[in-house]
Amino acid sequence: MKAHTKETQHSISPAMALEFLKEGNERFQNNLKANRNLLDQVSDTKDGQFPFATILSCIDSRVSAELVFDQGVGDVFSIRIAGNFVNEDILGSMEFACKLAGTKVIVVLGHTSCGAIKGACDHVEMGNLTHLITQITPAVDATDEPSDEALRNSKNLKFVDAVAKENVMQTIENIRKKSPILKEMENEGAIEIVGGMYDISSGKVDFYTK
Repeated sequence: MKAHTKETQHSISPAMALEFLKEGNERFQNNLKANRNLLDQVSDTKDGQFPFATILSCIDSRVSAELVFDQGVGDVFSIRIAGNFVNEDILGSMEFACKLAGTKVIVVLGHTSCGAIKGACDHVEMGNLTHLITQITPAVDATDEPSDEALRNSKNLKFVDAVAKENVMQTIENIRKKSPILKEMENEGAIEIVGGMYDISSGKVDFYTK
């Protein structure tokens, strides 16, 4: 499998880009890999890159976007931050990836048993982590169940995962709200913005689309 060129990237629709990721995750779950030579792809991309997807994921060591979607060199822009939320710098990176570099889909990828989400559920305060945690707090507050305060903490993994999903959905809305460029591209059908949840126990990604 060769690295994408400007021509192949241009031929990919947002729906096709999402399907490539779904197919890659199926391969990953079945311990299969597409037939590619990564060193050849290094050579293919030495004069330019033409990724088809932009993936915002957590820094968790178990959730490498290239691995869980079985992608190669030059296939995806990978943005990583604990808790997979957006700020101005990340939005700027996404705008570059889509508007200037031509990617067709943005995936906000959360995962089960997320440490950053657990920290937000427990209202952790520690150095610079305190500010990071506040970016996730709105998702904690927006998760209604359970109502019993004693169950709204990191020990309740069902609650943690519910907050993780809410955080993904809020991040998608923040992308649309805070980036007129990306919102316009989505409205025009040039890109698709979707969410996903990676199950650390199975390797499966469940996607959330419109």
